[in-house]
Order: sequence, then structure tokens, then C-alpha cells
Amino acid sequence: MYGIRRISSFLVLLFISVLAIAAEERLVQHDDPIKINPQLTLSKLVDLTLQKYPDHALTQALAIEAKALQQRGNQWLSASPQISFRYQDDIVVDNTGLREIESELTLPLWNWGQRTAGQKLATQANASLDKQQAALRLQVAALVREALWDMALEDIRYQQADAILKTSAQLLEKIKRRVELGDLPRFDLLLAQGDDLEKQSQLVQAEAEMMHARERYYNLTQTFDLPVNYSEIQSNIQVVDNHPVLQALNTLIEREKSNLEWVKAKGSGQPVITLGGKSERGSRANNDIESISMAISIPFGGTAHLAPQIATVNIGLSKIIAQRGHLYRKLKGDLHEIKHQLEVNHTELELAMKLEKIAQAHLEMAQFGFAEGEINLLDLLKIQTKSHNAKRHAKEHQVMLQRNISLYNQVVGVQP
Repeated sequence: MYGIRRISSFLVLLFISVLAIAAEERLVQHDDPIKINPQLTLSKLVDLTLQKYPDHALTQALAIEAKALQQRGNQWLSASPQISFRYQDDIVVDNTGLREIESELTLPLWNWGQRTAGQKLATQANASLDKQQAALRLQVAALVREALWDMALEDIRYQQADAILKTSAQLLEKIKRRVELGDLPRFDLLLAQGDDLEKQSQLVQAEAEMMHARERYYNLTQTFDLPVNYSEIQSNIQVVDNHPVLQALNTLIEREKSNLEWVKAKGSGQPVITLGGKSERGSRANNDIESISMAISIPFGGTAHLAPQIATVNIGLSKIIAQRGHLYRKLKGDLHEIKHQLEVNHTELELAMKLEKIAQAHLEMAQFGFAEGEINLLDLLKIQTKSHNAKRHAKEHQVMLQRNISLYNQVVGVQP
């Protein structure tokens, strides 16, 4: 069964490359600029998509925040210093020459351990940024993988519908000639014409679905270029513990813990040192007296005022922890499901390939029997439909196997 994994690369490329066939005549004309780019790889495509993805702006904002936190943690003061100036005289009242000039420099200080907490928060923000970027890239990769294989699947259905219509048209021409020769009744011609119109309708629907898939691809990637080969090798990873999105959530948890320490370190407020200078005189007859002053302000208490901020940060931390737990459970479930699906894929593909051979042999016998007058047209059309369905199922299962290999790599967190 697992010999199916050794499907030649030529066969895989064949199914992918048919997406480039745009020169064929279609029943409904569409503007289809999708084209194969030999220089484009799956990894490059994901990177190009990521650059234009709306959420990419968020990572840039996070980078700015991390830099800002680092700058704050490197400062020697906890806030901006302040300078104040005061002037006083009695010129509009007694006018004795009384004068006071006073200036102060206020320096907010760090609480004990507060600056260290701020620097740790900045470090965690930088660490989280790298993981967030990796997680976002993997999320974009999931969308790109899905869009590519949806296109491949819809293209297989279109190609098969087109082949079926051509076969139907050839049969219709043969029946026309035989009816003209009197070898077949006109009833068979009407039956063949109805079958041909039905096949045309199926081709129109298949073409529409293919074009919708291509439009979804362009809307996501913002490019008309398509990689020549985007099939993947199944990863040997069997667990989801190191999944990039889980790692990103882990760093967010550590960042939020550091943020909690930062909020707690704020305490009741910032201690402040004030340095002042004063020049004063009592009247014009007195000399100026110069003096300096120093004051320190230390806040205390205030636990009740800080508690709501601590509670808010705790809520955010708890939400991220819960989110990680839900994601871990989902990834484990998805991994179990995709493993099972791949096992089913291999079995179904083997059966579909065997059924295709049997259906083809049955069709050849039916065509010979119809030519010899041993079976009627209705039976031939039924057998022909079964044969076409068998071919389509075999080709679809080949694409679905490759798609699920891609999905497996996505679940275990493998970047393209």
C-alpha cells in the first residue's frame, strides 16, 4: 500500500503543471492571467504573501513596541526630569525691594527592582517578537497551501470534464453518421445529443469552480505567478509540542508574567529627589542671600489603588494560558485526524487506481459491443460515465494525498 508514496515526481509535476494550460478553448471565456513561474518556490511564495498580508503590519508595530520598552529600561530615571522656576517681589504693593527667585530640578527615581523588571519585560518582548513572526508565517503558509491544492483539485476536475466532453463529442459524431446510414434509430441521436449537452454543462461548472479557486489564490497571494512544483515530503515529526504557534503563545505568557512583575514593581508610585536653588532679599538695603535645598519624596501605601491594574494583567495572562491549552488540544486532535486520513488516502488511492484499470477495460469492451450491436447506447453511456468517474477519482486521490501530506506538515508546524 505504501508503494503509492513512490509515485514518480513526473506524475506529481504533471498534475501541478496543468494549471498553466490556458490556451485551450473554453465554453465561457475568462480572463485567466495565472502562469507558472519556474523561479518561484513554495517558500518564496509564502514570503511574498506574508509581505502583503494585512497582519504583517502588526509585527512591525510589535517591533516598535519592543524597541520602546528597551529604551525605557535603559534609562537611569523612571520618568522625565522636570525643572520649575518661581519669581516673587513686592513691586506692585509696598515696593520695598523684596525679591525671591527659586528654581527646582525634580528627578523621578526607580523603585527597588523596578528598572530590572522593565529590562526583563523588554527582553521578553523581543523574544516574543521573533516567535510571533514565525507563527504568523506558518499561518500564512496554511492559507497558501490550501489555496494551491484547492486550485490543483479544481483543475483536475476541469481537465477531466474537458476530456469527457471531447469523448462525448466524438461519440456523437459517430452516432450521427450511423443514424444517417440507417444503422441506428434517431432515438439514439437524441440520447447522444442530450448526453453531450449535459457534459457541456458539467464542463462549464467545472471551469467556473476552477476560476473561483484561482481568484481566491490571487486574492490571498496578490500574485498571478504559480510555483512549478509545490508538493512536499512528509515530515518525520510526530508531536506538536514545538509548534511555532504554541511557542509564540509560550513567549507571550512569559512576556505577560514580566509585565505583571513590572506593574507590581511600580508600587505606590515613584520616589522623587528634588534639587533646588534660591536667591532672596528682604529689601533694597539687604544683600541677596543664596541657598540650595534638597528634598526626597517617598510614596507608601496605595495597594488598593494598584490592585485593579494587577488584576487586569492577571486576566490577560490567564486568557493567554487558556488559549494555549485550547490550541494544544486542537493540534493533538488534528494530528491524530491527519495521520488517520493519510492512511485512508493510501488505501483509497490503491483502490481507485485498480478501479480505474477495471473501468477502462470494461469501457473498451462496451465500446466494442456497441459497435457490434451487442449493447445499446444507454448501457454504453452508463458504462462510459462509470469509467470517467473512476479516472477522475484516481486523479483526485493523487492530489488529495499530496494535499494531506502538506496538511500534515502544517499541523506539526513545519515551515515551507
